[in-house]
Amino acid sequence: MTPAPRSRSRSRISATLALAAGLLLAATADAAEVTFSDLELPPHDYFNRSPRDRFTLLKAALESGELQLDRTGEKEFLRSLLERLEIPVSSQLLVFSTTSLQLRFITPENPRALYFNEDTYVGYIPGGRLEIVSIDPDLGGIFYIFDVPRGTAPVRVERSDRCMNCHAREETGFIPGLVVKSVVPGTTGGSLDSFRRGITGHGVPLADRFGGWHVTGLDGFTNHWGNLLGELRDRQLRRVPNPPGSRFRFDRYLAGTSDLIAHLLHEHQAGFVNRAIEATYRARTHLHNDGGKLTAAHEAGLDDQARLLTRYLLFTDEVPLPAGGVNGDDAFRADFLRNKRIVSGKSLKDLELKTRLFRNRCSYMIYSTAFAGLPAVMKSKVFAELKRALDESSPAPEFAYLPPPEKRTIRNILKGSLTELPADW
Repeated sequence: MTPAPRSRSRSRISATLALAAGLLLAATADAAEVTFSDLELPPHDYFNRSPRDRFTLLKAALESGELQLDRTGEKEFLRSLLERLEIPVSSQLLVFSTTSLQLRFITPENPRALYFNEDTYVGYIPGGRLEIVSIDPDLGGIFYIFDVPRGTAPVRVERSDRCMNCHAREETGFIPGLVVKSVVPGTTGGSLDSFRRGITGHGVPLADRFGGWHVTGLDGFTNHWGNLLGELRDRQLRRVPNPPGSRFRFDRYLAGTSDLIAHLLHEHQAGFVNRAIEATYRARTHLHNDGGKLTAAHEAGLDDQARLLTRYLLFTDEVPLPAGGVNGDDAFRADFLRNKRIVSGKSLKDLELKTRLFRNRCSYMIYSTAFAGLPAVMKSKVFAELKRALDESSPAPEFAYLPPPEKRTIRNILKGSLTELPADW
């Protein structure tokens, strides 16, 4: 038995507070606010620019029929689309909370599936429409929704501004980003409690994660809200077990897992993507307002932003893994490691999984589209902060958790795999 749901304020948070609290980034008093309505205006022009994200680049070929996918069934079409987007089937996560645009299709008997790589996220509900979030280097999340085609019917892809109601509001700091919810779904629908609202990333306590999600590969880890429904009795919230596969058949989906490691990496990625997009929008706003030459106050604000992004890249606030570590699904681990960049036999994707996610604590998301899209001024500040953080001769106290050999390894990997590092690195 757990206590009755905690009361929470439902009042609207201002844009500045949302940017600070929702993304765990400190907004300076002079920082220009970025709100949903601002996305449509210069310098962002969110709906006027031609996106360059992975899905948009194949959209025309998909709609014209030039790109031929398997039309023999829903699952077959989905599988072939994922293959074209280079998204592994093993990344499958299953969520049964009604926290999606297509909530009327989602029940414990018909969970929504999510598949992802570093730049693209695909949502699938049996009997529903396909949802795409594809990360553009300049604009952030680009949102699409479309029907699985039947027979010879053409594919018609809709650029969905309805997705922006959640993906560009308080929970993302008013930038087009990713939302990861953790709620307690009721047995008859709706949500009875919620956790970590507006917060994403590897710093979220594990005890507040996975609410409304199926999680497999737990290996005895129990202090979380996954695989549970809720029921109110006598003003008390009681947990109702909802084991994966107990209310639905896994054969309706592409995989038989909703793997813990995939959950942990998805959370890490969402946290990075949101922080990087916020940094891109803020830097672009300042450069536009300052005529290309930053004021001293805005320069200092972007310095703070770079320090926060660097701390995230280096896992400064990562919560420890459960005692004994995690193992996860072998197929997903193999797929995740398949495209790693190796320097002297080592990679930023090398998993540790005993006490933390990675052996070399610098995020592989430094190779992602979200990082690539950072304005040059912001990227150079992040590189300078990384250099300071990894300096062995004059170590920064806040990065003392990184031992010298690990710092050396990270520097060597970055120097051997990032061509845009400054010459003095």
